Amino acid sequence: MKRFHVHVHVDDLARNIDFYSKMFGAAPARVESDYAKWMLDEPAVNFAISTRGHGHTGVDHLGIQVDNDADLLAMKTQAQAADLSLIDEGATTCCYARSDKHWVIDPQGLPWEHFQTLGTIPVFREEAPTGTATVDSTPASQEPAQASACCSPKISGKPIGIPVKSSPSSCC
Repeated sequence: MKRFHVHVHVDDLARNIDFYSKMFGAAPARVESDYAKWMLDEPAVNFAISTRGHGHTGVDHLGIQVDNDADLLAMKTQAQAADLSLIDEGATTCCYARSDKHWVIDPQGLPWEHFQTLGTIPVFREEAPTGTATVDSTPASQEPAQASACCSPKISGKPIGIPVKSSPSSCC
């Protein structure tokens, strides 16, 4: 099964949890002090909100969550065959979860996350050794949102101006 993923930065978590719980007719599957996530079956969506917006609110990224390695590999292979700019994180942690993921960035700079969740963790992101890379995945006109990369990101495909910065990563 593939599930659509949307992550939105909000300024008031409690108010937004109340709103989206009413809109979806369901309580979040996970709530933390800075994060909430609904895992809905109808429609099949992983909808997350957080207060980690780097000074801005709104859509942070979109994505497709898969249930198995084969589906994730198929999506990666499709992106590579299309020569899309691909940022391969591999095994990483983010959003209170351990996962395997890669990213593609659309022409407007909107990041698309392709990932498989492997388990939960008690923190938003596990700290990693310093000196590893992160990838700035938003347009220059916005505050930078970080897509962490494991050690050095494996970037392939057509370049689209995604600067690589040196800062702590979420894995390695």
